[in-house]
Amino acid sequence: MASSNTPVKTDPETIMLEIKTHLRERAGDNAIIGPDTNITRDLGLDSLAIMDFIFDLEDSFDISIPMERIAEVQTLSDLTKTIAVLQKEAA
Repeated sequence: MASSNTPVKTDPETIMLEIKTHLRERAGDNAIIGPDTNITRDLGLDSLAIMDFIFDLEDSFDISIPMERIAEVQTLSDLTKTIAVLQKEAA
């Protein structure tokens, strides 16, 4: 599903680094972001910021993230696993 000019980011470490980059843009440089960080509770992102974040991830990873999948995600680690699964499903 990835276009030829979009690098594929499939390994968990690369996925997590990309997610952290997008979270840092919203949560600020002082936010502590690790695998167990609860994206909404620990980073204080409101629903609009979360949706913008999800749209950015969809563009970055060239996938669609269904709303029911988002509801299951709490931590950065959860999101990394979800994106990896969605990439495999899209392949």
